[in-house]
Amino acid sequence: MSTLHLPGWTHVYSGKVRDLYIPVSDENLDSASQVLMVASDRVSAFDHLLEPPIPGKGAVLTALTLWWFRQMPQVPNHLLSTDVPDAVAGRAIVAKKLKMYPIECVVRGYITGSGWKEYLATGTVCGVPLPEGLERGDRLPEPIFTPAFKAPQGEHDRNISFQEMTEIVGETAAERLRDTSLEVYRIGAQIALDRGLILADTKFEFGDDLGRLVLADEVLTPDSSRYWDHAEWLAGEREKSFDKQIVRDWLTAHWDQSGTPPELPAEIVEKTAAKYHELEERLTRSDG
Repeated sequence: MSTLHLPGWTHVYSGKVRDLYIPVSDENLDSASQVLMVASDRVSAFDHLLEPPIPGKGAVLTALTLWWFRQMPQVPNHLLSTDVPDAVAGRAIVAKKLKMYPIECVVRGYITGSGWKEYLATGTVCGVPLPEGLERGDRLPEPIFTPAFKAPQGEHDRNISFQEMTEIVGETAAERLRDTSLEVYRIGAQIALDRGLILADTKFEFGDDLGRLVLADEVLTPDSSRYWDHAEWLAGEREKSFDKQIVRDWLTAHWDQSGTPPELPAEIVEKTAAKYHELEERLTRSDG
């Protein structure tokens, strides 16, 4: 995984998609007060990085996160500046360094994916009881909060109960994380619906800034969220999403998840890139 030489910044970390840099004047990430967050075009599935990358993906993730920040001025976020080095212009931000909570704040408004499988077996999603008789892709009576514990890189995140979450972060922080996650989801879901889209589920990350809860990382992007076309959903088509599901479906059909994953064919790369760009266009073309 190659990194860039960015004048004034030192590379300190690379995740599956993002690369973090700190000012050269800082000794390490712990001492830094701000970070340069660069969204790459890398794509992962089933905990594997894939080749080739998806052209323009990093720019879409960054543009949508910034757009969503503007839609929610009442929710504090970590953005400091979009004045970034030319080499990463359009796909990077300067963000406030926060003490991050080790929690994936997942909100589900519709039943699908792994939640659907659990519901069929137990009638619950992440331990939350749901009404009988739901069908795949149905809207839930109310959005539900289903947190996950963020595992170290290379390991799977683990679904946890709200009680387990309170034991990790404390009762006050847990309630704030839950309530703010549900608030941001509801705002985002309504804005998306106004644009003919369903926000089926999503995940957020938050940090602490001297006692203030701050929304961080990516927000309501196709990497962190599942969007559907509302008209198609009404017609009964509930599997087409504006994300990397195209990649997952192709891998499922062509790879048994052992060894190194195969290279993605050009057609799959192009279709995935088109979906990301289509979502950005549909959300932002009538900017509110």
